[in-house]
Amino acid sequence: MLRLLTAIIALASVCAVRAEEMVPLKLDLPKPLFVGTPRPIKVSNLEPAQVGTPPPFMVPAGTVLLSLNKPATSSDSSPVIGELTCVTDGDKSGIEGSYVELGPGVQWVQVDLGAPARLAAIAVWHFHAEARVYHAVVVQLSNDPDFKAAVTTVFNNDDTNADGLGKGSDYAYVETYRGRVIDAKGVTARYVRLYSDGNTSDELNHYTEVEVYGRPVN
Repeated sequence: MLRLLTAIIALASVCAVRAEEMVPLKLDLPKPLFVGTPRPIKVSNLEPAQVGTPPPFMVPAGTVLLSLNKPATSSDSSPVIGELTCVTDGDKSGIEGSYVELGPGVQWVQVDLGAPARLAAIAVWHFHAEARVYHAVVVQLSNDPDFKAAVTTVFNNDDTNADGLGKGSDYAYVETYRGRVIDAKGVTARYVRLYSDGNTSDELNHYTEVEVYGRPVN
């Protein structure tokens, strides 16, 4: 009986390990829109230049894209260019008509996944037709659509607290066709909100695509 119990416990442990098997996140990248050396960009917390192809981002096996064609809202009720449907329509090309442009100052977009899910990663493409840095990028998760309760911040490079959400320690980064993959840390949430405060080219805020990856909560 003891041997049988030990075997059952061992089998359960193996199953648990297999259930959390990690695999590379497969992103469908758009074509690059600029080549050559970009002009120097001076921001206080810019990440060091990367050499070569970055390593794959690992996620639990069974992770799927949850955000495609899900509803998006924003702090700007009248976008300057484009529609909020651009945020989750799957078009990451970065050409005219594939992105939404929000007004100057601190703005946010929010994706409603429809139901809580255990989130693994958020990938975001702001605007990659030229090398630029978006300021005060903050990504938060919650089950509260108003983001007033149980909010988890998974990325914050706002080193001046421009968004009013607290200073962050993540690096600012240059936009490219690869976008930016953010670790969602396995947080269970229904809503994803992304903030920014203009960029190094102008005062406006752009979103070409936001992809949220995870697993539905059973």
